[in-house]
Amino acid sequence: MAEADIHLVERLLDSDQVFQGHFLDVRRDRVMLPDGKTAHREYIRHPGAVMIVPLLDDGRVLMERQYRYPMGRVMLEFPAGKLDAGEDPLVCGQRELLEETGYSAAEWAYAGVLHNAIAYSDEGIHIYFARSLRKGQQKLDDGEFLELVTHTPQELDTLAASGELTDAKTLIGLLWLHRWQQGAWPLDWQPA
Repeated sequence: MAEADIHLVERLLDSDQVFQGHFLDVRRDRVMLPDGKTAHREYIRHPGAVMIVPLLDDGRVLMERQYRYPMGRVMLEFPAGKLDAGEDPLVCGQRELLEETGYSAAEWAYAGVLHNAIAYSDEGIHIYFARSLRKGQQKLDDGEFLELVTHTPQELDTLAASGELTDAKTLIGLLWLHRWQQGAWPLDWQPA
C-alpha cells in the first residue's frame, strides 16, 4: 500500500463468515475507520474468473447468450468462467473457451484484470484476447446451457447504446477491443 493512502485505510477488527456456498464466501467484518470510529463491511470473497474476447478471422467476435438466474433473463456476454483453486488464469481461459464454445486459439494476449463490484466483492476477472481460432467440440458442464452467436464490434456498440448489452465484463471487453483496434492499448500476443 502506498504511504500516501494511509489516511484512507480501514483496519480489520474482526470478521464473521455469514455464508459459505459452493464458491461464494459471504463475510461481515467490523473495521476501524480512519477517524477511529467503527463500521461494518459486508462483502463476498470470490475465487476470481477469466473472460475471453475471442476474435474471429473475419473481424467478428464470438459471444454467448445465456440465461442468468439473478437477472431473470438471457444475457449476451463474452465467454468466461471461474478460476479453480491454484489455477493459472491463462489455463482457465483456454479451458473455458474450449468447454463453452468448442474453440481453441493459436494466440493469446493478456489484457489485464477488472474488478467489477468493488463495493461488495473482491472478485477479479482476468481479461484475455484469443485469435486464430479453430473450431472443435463444445464440452458444456452439466446443467450449463448457452447459445453461441457472433457480432461485429459495431453491432455490440449498438446493443450497448440501446441498453440491451449490460454485462459489465463484456462492456469492459468491448472497450478494450476498441482501444486495441485504435492502437491505444497494445496487446502482447503469445502462441498457445
